[in-house]
Amino acid sequence: MIHADVFFLYLLVMAGMTYLIRTLPLLLCKEKIKSRFVCSFLYYIPYAVLSAMTIPAIFYSTGCLLSACLGLAVAIVLSFFEKKLLTVAVGACGTVLLVESVLKLF
Repeated sequence: MIHADVFFLYLLVMAGMTYLIRTLPLLLCKEKIKSRFVCSFLYYIPYAVLSAMTIPAIFYSTGCLLSACLGLAVAIVLSFFEKKLLTVAVGACGTVLLVESVLKLF
């Protein structure tokens, strides 16, 4: 069991680091960024990070690789046709449920 004083020390260090990471760019970049490369790089970072966190979770959260791949394929197709987020999520989850139910029968 961790002691309260050690816990609050860890909490203080993590809060300080989080604050530093968020405020350091504001202190270093006081004027508007004019480079097209840097602007496009910063624009796509949230999408890249979200993909890097989501894609592995898709493949490790199901019972088998086939259902994960088919669920991902359905999600990609639905999002390609510009369906809403809830529709894409329900479609992908429904596909995984259906595939795993069928696989359990055989």
